[in-house]
Amino acid sequence: MENQVNTMPRIGDMAPDFEAVTTTGVIKFSEYNKGSWVILFSHPADFTPVCTTEMTGFANESDFFEKHNTKLMGLSIDSIHSHIAWVHAVDEKTGVLFNFPIIADLDMKVAKLYGMLQPGESETAAVRAVFIMDPAGKIRLIMYYPLNVGRNMDEIKRSLLALQTSDEYKVAMPLNWQPGDKVIVGAPKTLEGLKERKADTSLEQVDWYLAKKSI
Repeated sequence: MENQVNTMPRIGDMAPDFEAVTTTGVIKFSEYNKGSWVILFSHPADFTPVCTTEMTGFANESDFFEKHNTKLMGLSIDSIHSHIAWVHAVDEKTGVLFNFPIIADLDMKVAKLYGMLQPGESETAAVRAVFIMDPAGKIRLIMYYPLNVGRNMDEIKRSLLALQTSDEYKVAMPLNWQPGDKVIVGAPKTLEGLKERKADTSLEQVDWYLAKKSI
């Protein structure tokens, strides 16, 4: 377990590259990631109830992710035939099509590469991991959920928008930030900067080091 933890990708690392069979064909991750944000997420198994609700949630938000230059990619330790059968079954019964690639990871190669297998939870099923990569291929956010707790889609969307907004405006986000809320500007690093900060009436200044603005 200790060795696995030590090799887990971390925020700020470049996303480990791989080539895998998926429901949309063979994909090389670095090519898929190039020029787009990517959300790579794992689920424990096909034909399971919590996973079905989560995959449906991602599929239902496909327009949102496309609008925000973000591709989706799922993974579980199942065969490609199991994936195809599951995608077909859900589409047939609910009308929701999982049209993003789902990695068939029977050899656990990708799951191990991304630390999705955590023995304290399961030796053979991936935990519910979420990795958000930026268009340069850098890991910007990681979330882990246990097998029995579904993810929060609103938080995944909020986190993506927070990262993209932070990059665009060079700001930080306060607690519970939502699009349209004020953002945090960096604290001054010189006395002259402090003087300018105090004189800036456009900011909501809680203290010299904590100031917010609208964007």
